[in-house]
This record gives sequence, structure tokens and C-alpha cells, in this order.
Amino acid sequence: FTGSAFGSAAIWQYESLKSRVQTYFEEARADWMDKMRPQKRGDFRKQVNSWWNNLTEGQRTVTGIIAANVFVFCLWRLPGMRRIMFTYFTSNPSSRALCSPMLLSTFSHFSLFHMAANMYVLWSFSSSIVSLLGCEQFMAVYLSAGVISSFVSYVAKMATGRFEPSLGA
Repeated sequence: FTGSAFGSAAIWQYESLKSRVQTYFEEARADWMDKMRPQKRGDFRKQVNSWWNNLTEGQRTVTGIIAANVFVFCLWRLPGMRRIMFTYFTSNPSSRALCSPMLLSTFSHFSLFHMAANMYVLWSFSSSIVSLLGCEQFMAVYLSAGVISSFVSYVAKMATGRFEPSLGA
């Protein structure tokens, strides 16, 4: 998984750079058209755009991770989703599904305090780590760390003989 994550990150990084270069040249050509277009209305949209544009690249990257964690947290609150959530969003070495829960449980939190604390810590160091690694490599590290920690949890459960499901990485 880790090799695939970093290989995908390298391809993503290349495509992102290629896209930025193409966008630069397209904007240079289309710059004069912006002056001719009417301005869009809507204060809320301007406020959201202003907020988004003021975020660092790291904070924008982590915003997606936080959104995924909040979405999964909300799914835990739906009674009809409990069976699916226990099957695919908890890691348990005695489960039928072994591989996908290793990744999906990384986004799973049952306690609001646990999720809020994890997301706060992730937000606090996101700018510095993404500026060091880049968005693509950070995502590869984040996802690989989740899968590796789930694997270590599997090994620990097998060694101790305790097979109860667990959440998170």
C-alpha cells in the first residue's frame, strides 16, 4: 500500500505541476477576457472564496481530511449504517474484510472529543509539514501511516489474543 501511495503521489505531483504550467499560459492568454465579463454576485460566495484563498496549501489539504473524518463521524450516528460501519470502518483481525478497514478505520472516530483533538493537531502542523513535503507526498505519508498503524494494531491483537474491533489508526 505504501509503495502504491508514494507512486501515486509522484504521478499526482507531476500532473499537478504540468497543470500549473498549462494554467499559467492559459491565464496569460485569457486575462483580457476577465475585464469584459460581468462580475458575479453573492457576498457569501466571496466570503468563502476569501477564506479559502487565505488558507495555506497545508490547511487546504487538511480541510479535505477533516471533511472526510466529519462525514464518517456522522455516518456512525445513523442507526442504519452501524453494520456497515463496524464491518468496514473498524479494524479487527478476525473480520471478513481485512484490507479495506485498515485504511477506512483511519478516518473513523466514535467520540467527538477524540475526533476534535486529532483534527486540531492535524490542522496545527499541516502548514509546516505540507510546505516541507508537498501536498501529494503528505497525503501519501498520512494514508501510509494510517495503514501501517492499523497493521501494527492487527499484529498486537494477534499477539495478545484480543480480537475486539478498534477505531482510528
